[in-house]
Amino acid sequence: MSNEKPIIGITTGDLNGIGTELIIKTFSDNRMLDICTPVVFASNKIINYYRRIVTEQPFNFNSTKDLSKLNTRQVNIFNCWEEEVPLQPGTLTEPAGKYAIRSLMVAAQCLKDGQLDAIVTAPIHKANTQTPDFPYTGHTPFFKEKFNAKDVLMLLYNESLKVALATEHIPVAKITATITKELLQSKLNILRDTLIKDFGIDKPKIAVLGLNPHAGDDGHIGGEEQTIIKPVIELYQQQGHLVYGPFSADAFFARGSYTNFDAVLAMYHDQGLVAFKTLAQGHGVNYTAGLSIIRTSPDHGTAFDIAGKNIADPDSFREAVYSAIDLLKQRREYAANTANPLRRGKIEKEKEDSEEKIEA
Repeated sequence: MSNEKPIIGITTGDLNGIGTELIIKTFSDNRMLDICTPVVFASNKIINYYRRIVTEQPFNFNSTKDLSKLNTRQVNIFNCWEEEVPLQPGTLTEPAGKYAIRSLMVAAQCLKDGQLDAIVTAPIHKANTQTPDFPYTGHTPFFKEKFNAKDVLMLLYNESLKVALATEHIPVAKITATITKELLQSKLNILRDTLIKDFGIDKPKIAVLGLNPHAGDDGHIGGEEQTIIKPVIELYQQQGHLVYGPFSADAFFARGSYTNFDAVLAMYHDQGLVAFKTLAQGHGVNYTAGLSIIRTSPDHGTAFDIAGKNIADPDSFREAVYSAIDLLKQRREYAANTANPLRRGKIEKEKEDSEEKIEA
């Protein structure tokens, strides 16, 4: 990224959800244009439809089909399609999912081609997006494959709490079989790396939650803590890493223990995100860690129940934009700090030694 304002790609999400409303509300504030150049991957017709719903502030935009000709003082609409798309806010329809994926695919390719600095994705709905052409349970596995990542990590955070997930959108019945020592090591490696490189925390302190109630109660309520989770934690501790647990999830959050850690690794979706979303109160950001690029999103879904009513709160979406910009800056600073060959060699040697001993 250059010292100029970063170019942030924005996807629409489900066309019948709240995504486009959030985009308009966020970028109606011209101060956002002082910190980035937004490029919304949609069509003029979609934007104009929702602009008639969101009327509090004027929303002006530059229409383009050429990313080399962006207006840095306006919102840019990159037209991914010209045809009419029937809109029914609040309704799950096939066309709304189809064009949500069109927006995502075009934006992701532009990001891969180096035409964007980062991407912020509005929510999609699995019921109308999973097809043979898009066989993914959500954005996270899509970006993993698109950018050839060995593994990725779903990380939700705000100013006071970071919660990562060992497993994501899988049935509860499959969670236990999915959690292995290898999986936990991969997720912890990504979490440590992202805390260091993307958040500037030199020696991150990580809490690991148990899988079973009461973290297994010493094996009386399930043995995964004893046989899988605790041995992995001990391996990291032997290498001097600040990794602790496994903690009983209910007491950990209820007592505010999370305030003593830089991040928390939860075993499954609801274990981590029920607590996070309750505490974040709509101000959280979803970040896909482990990628070569920056991708953020709001911490909520399509919200069909309020779509098209001009009542959606843009706070989480706005935070996702801010976060994408901050993460880009932090990565640039980290790269500059490690540009010194002596410093870089020391960091790489420490990482190699750590990974070799953990895998041993």
